[in-house]
Amino acid sequence: MAQHKPMTTSTLTTRRAVVQFAALAAVGLGLAGCGFRLRGSQAFAFKSIAILPNPGVAVAQELRLSFGAAVQVLATDAPGTPAQLVLNVTNEQREKIVVGVNVSGQVREFQLRMRVRLNLRTAQGKEIIENDEIVQQRDISYNESAALAKEAEETLLYRDMQSDIVQQILRRLAAIQPGQLD
Repeated sequence: MAQHKPMTTSTLTTRRAVVQFAALAAVGLGLAGCGFRLRGSQAFAFKSIAILPNPGVAVAQELRLSFGAAVQVLATDAPGTPAQLVLNVTNEQREKIVVGVNVSGQVREFQLRMRVRLNLRTAQGKEIIENDEIVQQRDISYNESAALAKEAEETLLYRDMQSDIVQQILRRLAAIQPGQLD
């Protein structure tokens, strides 16, 4: 009869590491095979943009910071300014709507909405995006005993919606083709 050699802890650890590595490699190959890739930095067809109004609403301010070194952000579209595009971010609205109450009539749930309207034109006045509206919404529960915490959560949700709107605007600007700038 053959003797069975007992497995040591180091052998089990080594086997577990090999199995985990193989599973991780299989997942990586599966994702690469389906075309998945991380979103990289965006390439824009323009080199300069003026964002109005200046300083403008919070979305416009965050948008100015989001371009980084890829695009020169100018403060105005005054004549003689070399901005290829002029983005007008207007009508930023924050709404808080009651969507749920209990039997006593006390609020239990709100819906937070953020709306931003934007127009994009070339320096020559050609409209590329006209009166486009971007809307984000989030639901938030409410409890009177945690009013301060809920207020802080509401602020964070508005900031999250603002960042999502800025990312949507950046994706729309990255989709502009060089031919549209003429």
